[in-house]
Amino acid sequence: MYKINAQNNSIEQLAEKTFTELGFRERSHLQEWIAKEPSCLGQELLIIQKEFDGFNDTRERLDLLALDKDGALVIIENKLDDTGRDVIWQAIKYASYCSSLTTNQIINIYQDYLNKYEDGHNAQEKLSDFFNGCDYDEIALNGKSQDQRIIFVAANFRKEITSAALWLINHNIRIQCFKATPYSLGEELFLKIDQIIPTKEAEEFMIGMAEKALEEKSTEKTMKNRHIIRLEFWKRLLEEMSKSSCTLFSGISPSKEHWLSAGSGMRGVPFSFVFSKGYARVEIYIDRGDKEENEYVFDSLFTQKDKIEVQFGNPLIWEKLETKRACRIKYEHSFDGYNKEIWQEMIPFMRQSMEKLESSFKIPLKEINTKLKS
Repeated sequence: MYKINAQNNSIEQLAEKTFTELGFRERSHLQEWIAKEPSCLGQELLIIQKEFDGFNDTRERLDLLALDKDGALVIIENKLDDTGRDVIWQAIKYASYCSSLTTNQIINIYQDYLNKYEDGHNAQEKLSDFFNGCDYDEIALNGKSQDQRIIFVAANFRKEITSAALWLINHNIRIQCFKATPYSLGEELFLKIDQIIPTKEAEEFMIGMAEKALEEKSTEKTMKNRHIIRLEFWKRLLEEMSKSSCTLFSGISPSKEHWLSAGSGMRGVPFSFVFSKGYARVEIYIDRGDKEENEYVFDSLFTQKDKIEVQFGNPLIWEKLETKRACRIKYEHSFDGYNKEIWQEMIPFMRQSMEKLESSFKIPLKEINTKLKS
């Protein structure tokens, strides 16, 4: 690995080191780095526990326990300069122990982690954020179709470990091996993490083949009930919107998602319907790809808050979403959204609210958009 010196138009070689000679330890260093920045493993992971030992009749503990975007549990085992001989067997044991964890148990494990390390944030809210705002009741964790995954991180992998990992991959056990290498240049230290098994290209091919197989097997009979409900609800709502003075959703098709969006005339600032088991709402979701730009749009609208809310006819909920890139302005009401008998109340509520939302924000958004373009 080399450091580029742009001023001198040259490169300088970094010195490859071992964790041991640099004085780094497995738990207090490598494990903490991954826990604080799991994206270093090239994927979106949510760390839900460290040194997890919640297994019956054993004192064994795994290094890091995480969730991926599919709701599958991910066992992460870290070794420093060498994997040792037994890491595969160790991880398989942990995966088998975790296979029986229920959604409620996982949430309790995560809440315990948040209480210890993150000032007691609410686990349900954090999970909802991780799963892109999905309603808590709809989040499926460690289900029957979600096999546990295993990730190894080490500076060096013995041949018996790589051989066993490749054999397990060929038998549909999802394992990834990441080579972690420290480097130094003077007093500066660097860390390089490479996925070596399977290679990124091979993994993408394998995932693509698996997804294709699942798609071919997919039928309406296996579609989850909530997807069918959503499709029916959006169909009815769109039929109602076709009679409305609001033409935003003309040409929009029903979806199985819990949201339905239409353009406002400003890039990255759509008008959206959202409904779930517990509520229905209309919103403006501001995400132009840049946090500062999003906050500029939000703040510009917020300066007109009183005028906008008078025209809308009700107070709105203004959410800057400090921990996220996006911002949101919404109006919502509690409904039992999956009860079709309630739809006769929900649909008029959503239609009327969207009409008022468009009317209240149309001119302010146009003015802000003009300023941004100029």
